Amino acid sequence: MQVVSIDKQDINQMPLVTFPGRIHIINAISQVKSAVAALQTSPIAGFDTETRPSFKRGERHNVALLQLSTATDAFLIRLNRTGIPAPLKQYLENPDIIKVGLSTTDDFHQLTRLCDIRPAGFVELQQLVKQYDITDMSLQKIYAILFQQKISKGQQLTNWEAPQLSDAQQRYAAIDAWACLRIYEHLQSGAFIPEQSPYWHELVEEI
Repeated sequence: MQVVSIDKQDINQMPLVTFPGRIHIINAISQVKSAVAALQTSPIAGFDTETRPSFKRGERHNVALLQLSTATDAFLIRLNRTGIPAPLKQYLENPDIIKVGLSTTDDFHQLTRLCDIRPAGFVELQQLVKQYDITDMSLQKIYAILFQQKISKGQQLTNWEAPQLSDAQQRYAAIDAWACLRIYEHLQSGAFIPEQSPYWHELVEEI
C-alpha cells in the first residue's frame, strides 16, 4: 500500500513558514461586526482556535482565541474578552461560507461551552487529506508535505489569555488558520499529485 507521510527529521530541515498578510486583533465586542463584515467579502476562510494550556490536574480553561483568515488578512478574535456575539455566531453557522480547519470537532466542543452554536459550512482537513493518500494528521506535517516548509509550534503552550498577545503569538495564531486555507486551496486546485510527492512511499505495517 502506497501512502504519503513525512518524518519529523525531514520537517526540521525545512525553512520556517512566514505569514504574508495583515493581522487584526479583535479585543472588544464593538470590533467584531466590522471584522465579520470583512471576512464575508471572501467565500472561504481558514479556521482555528487557541486555549490557555492547563498544567494542573483538573484545571480547564475556555477557548480564548478564535482565528479566521482569508488569503490576505487574519482576524484574531479574543473570545475571552468578546464572547461569541451575534454577527460571529451567524458567520460560523453560515453554510454558504466555507471555513476550513483541522480537528474541528474539538474546536466545536469548546465553542459550545461559550454559547449555543451550530457550526456549518466547515471542511475538516483530516478527512480531506485521506483522499490524497496522506496519512499524517497534524497541520505541521500536512503543510510540510505540500509546501516543504515548517510551521513552528513554539507558541502553542503559551498563555492565550495574556493581557497582550506577543508578536510571536500573533504570527503563530495567524499562520495556523491561514495554513488550513492554503492547504485546502492547493488540494482543490489539483496541483498535488500523491504519486509525484517526494514523501510517497510503501507503507510498512508493524506486526
